[in-house]
Amino acid sequence: MRIILATSNAHKIEEIREILKDVWESMEFVPMKFDVEEDGKNYEENALKKARFAYEATKTPSIADDSGLVIDALPDILGVKSARFMEGKSYAEKNITILGMMKDIPPEKRTARFTCVAVYYDGTSHIFKGEIKGKISYEPRGKNGFGYDPIFIPDGYDKTMAELEQREKNHISHRARAFRKLASYLLENSL
Repeated sequence: MRIILATSNAHKIEEIREILKDVWESMEFVPMKFDVEEDGKNYEENALKKARFAYEATKTPSIADDSGLVIDALPDILGVKSARFMEGKSYAEKNITILGMMKDIPPEKRTARFTCVAVYYDGTSHIFKGEIKGKISYEPRGKNGFGYDPIFIPDGYDKTMAELEQREKNHISHRARAFRKLASYLLENSL
């Protein structure tokens, strides 16, 4: 079965390939870039908009996701706008700016969470959510991962997401949690 993966982000494609390894070989996932304005009020609206657009453009079942970081001490800064925060700047610059905004925030108030919503759309939407809680570090650390990974320390760890081995990150991440649910759906429904 052919499924459109509505993204051209190489990091995300590799991460999804690893997460979906149980179904990746048995189905044909085709990454494609679609220019869709992510103007939804939440992750679900954005992911659904991208998946529906890909489905309508190709007449092929499609998968899309949207994700973001919410920092409890800065609740209106990122969230559904995570990718558009300081648009045009590198994530290294974004991370430094965020850490500067949090310089006086004590450890117990540095709580945060990554959320991902993955949508499989085949004329009907099937929605899967994943979340991981943690805290914001005091400096960027690690070379693995991408985006806000260098400043996010998952609960139960003393390393940032960017310091974790890819396999470990792909086991615990918000995207892994959402896409494992999606993979189970694909397997259970013999698509």
